[in-house]
Amino acid sequence: MTSNSNSIDLLYGHTAVNFQWDTDRFAVVEDPSKTEQPLTDFEVGAALDAPIGSPPLDEIIDSEDSVLIVVSDATRPTASAQVVNLLVRRLVQMGVSPPRIAVIFATGIHRRVTEQEKLELLTPFIVQRVQILEHDAYDPAKLVSFGRSAGGVEVQLSSALRDYSRVILTGGINFHYFAGFTGGRKSICPGLASAETIKATHMLALDLESGNRQAGVGTGLLDGNAVHEDCERIAAVVEPAFAINAIVNQQKRAVKLFCGDWRRAHRAACEYYLNHRSLKIAAKRDLVIASCGGFPYDINLIQAHKALDMASYACNDGGTIVLLAECSDGLGRPDFLKWFESADSRALAERLRSEYEVNGQTAWALLTKAERYRVCLVSQLPDEQVKQMRMIPARSLDEALEGAAATEGFVMPRGAAVLPRIEE
Repeated sequence: MTSNSNSIDLLYGHTAVNFQWDTDRFAVVEDPSKTEQPLTDFEVGAALDAPIGSPPLDEIIDSEDSVLIVVSDATRPTASAQVVNLLVRRLVQMGVSPPRIAVIFATGIHRRVTEQEKLELLTPFIVQRVQILEHDAYDPAKLVSFGRSAGGVEVQLSSALRDYSRVILTGGINFHYFAGFTGGRKSICPGLASAETIKATHMLALDLESGNRQAGVGTGLLDGNAVHEDCERIAAVVEPAFAINAIVNQQKRAVKLFCGDWRRAHRAACEYYLNHRSLKIAAKRDLVIASCGGFPYDINLIQAHKALDMASYACNDGGTIVLLAECSDGLGRPDFLKWFESADSRALAERLRSEYEVNGQTAWALLTKAERYRVCLVSQLPDEQVKQMRMIPARSLDEALEGAAATEGFVMPRGAAVLPRIEE
C-alpha cells in the first residue's frame, strides 16, 4: 500500500471483503456507531425506568395481566436477545408469571423464523420459558378483523393481539426507503398484519397515475408520509402499552434505547437516528461501493435493495453503484423475478395499477435504479437472475470494478444504515 492509500473490510454475509483504496480518489461515508459502546444490562434497565411520554412498566402492568411481546424477525438486528431477556425478567419480577407471557415474531409477509433463529433472537433461556407464537399473514385462522382504520383501510391483524391484555413492541430503528424509518408502528403493520392490509398500506407509497413515488414518501420522512401515517393509524387500534426502540452499532449491539409511549418514543428515536446516522457530502460522485453491512442486512435481495437505495443518494445519474450483498436466502420471495418480465419501470408501474403486490413495488424501486445507474451486484445469486433484474453480476469486488472508470467515488461500509445528504 502507498502512503496515500487505506484499507477497509466491507462486510459480506458472515465474512468480509478487503478493499484497498486511494484517499485521493475515495471518501468513506460511515456512521459513528463503530466506536459506540454497547449498553450494559444496567443501562438497559435504566432506559426502561426512564420512559418517554409514559408511566414506567410497573405502573402499566400488574400481576393479573397477560403480556404479548412483539419481536422483529431475522431480517433486521434489534438487540432483541439482550432486550427481551431483560424485559421478561423484569415482568416476572413484577409478578407476571411466565405462562402469561408470550413472544410473537412480526414477520409480515416474510418467511417463518427458523428454530435456530429463535434461539439467536431470543436466547435459549427465553425460548424455554415463554410461549413463542407464529404470525401468518396469509392464514385467516390466525387473523382477526379490527374494523377499519381512520384512513379507511380494512384492518386484519394477528388474533394474538386480542388474546393478551398488554402488548409491548420491540424493534430497531433504521432508515426505510418509503416508510421513512423502521421500528415502532411497523411492528404491528406490516409486522402482524394480513397480506391484504399490508398491501393496502404499502400501495400508498406509489402514485399509480404518474408511476412515480408518492409525494412525502421517502427515506427519513415521517411528516406527510402516507405510508407511515396509515401504519400508525392501524397500530393505534391495538393500543400498545409500551414500546422499546433500539439503535444498534456495527456489531448489532444496542447503543441507545428509546422506551415508553409507542408513538412518542418512536418519534424521538427517529429524530436521534436522522441526526446521528446522516452524513453530509459536498456533491455526488460517479462511483459508489456499498456493502449492505453483512448479515442480516444482505440476507436476501429484497432486504439488500435498501442499501442500494441509500447508495443512490451519493451517486451521479449514469454512474456506477457496486453493491456487495451475499443474498444467502436468495431473492427473498420465489415470485420476485416475475416483475422483471416488464419491459421497463414504466411498464412495471402500469402493471402495478391493476395487480399490485408489495414486492412488485420493491421490484419497481430496484428497476428504476438499474435504469438510472450502472449497478454491479456482487452476490451468490445466479448470473441469469441478476441480468434479468437489469444488473451486472460479479463474483468479486475486483471484477465489479473492472468496468468502473470513474476517477472519484464513495465507499459505504454500512450502506443501509447511513444516509448521504448533500450539504446545503
